[in-house]
Amino acid sequence: MQYKKISIEECEGVYSPREDSLLLAKTVEKYASGKVLDLGTGTGLQGIIAAKKGCKVTFADIDANALKCASANAKTNGVSGEFTKTDLFSNIKDSFDTIIFNPPYLDSKNLSQHKSRNYALDGGVGGREMINAFLKAYSTFLEEDGIVLLVESGFNLYERDVKESGAVVIAKEHYFFEDLVVLLLKARPGG
Repeated sequence: MQYKKISIEECEGVYSPREDSLLLAKTVEKYASGKVLDLGTGTGLQGIIAAKKGCKVTFADIDANALKCASANAKTNGVSGEFTKTDLFSNIKDSFDTIIFNPPYLDSKNLSQHKSRNYALDGGVGGREMINAFLKAYSTFLEEDGIVLLVESGFNLYERDVKESGAVVIAKEHYFFEDLVVLLLKARPGG
């Protein structure tokens, strides 16, 4: 997959960049700065874009295979960073100027039943479990003037997050059966 001058090798079992990834990539190009956490990095596309802008990037994922894929793609594109295996923020110790997150946002009941959970797609009940966990925790890992770039779907009731967290919709596209958005969030006062 080619995104502008970035070459991304897709890896078996790792979420391949799709419409949501490309929508997020445009906002990463515009807004990412400083020390960046690419949470749920997958192939590493977002972190690579940020690194090409001069950001210091931590590529993070729950899946060791995804981290291997992101590392290979970073090397191919001439960038480096830290690679951390983590379940959401469990192994994250630093704070960041920008947190990028394209969470799994599909409702578990709408996914075919596999023996193992597909972490790239399964957002739990209502597709909100991972989003809700992220929203409860992100401020602890965000610098005072930092931002979050978060992908959500119309199916996840992103309007609620806009209302409750003060998020701003900075990108929106309609694809076939859903609206995809990128929300920009800031640190909550008091962490």
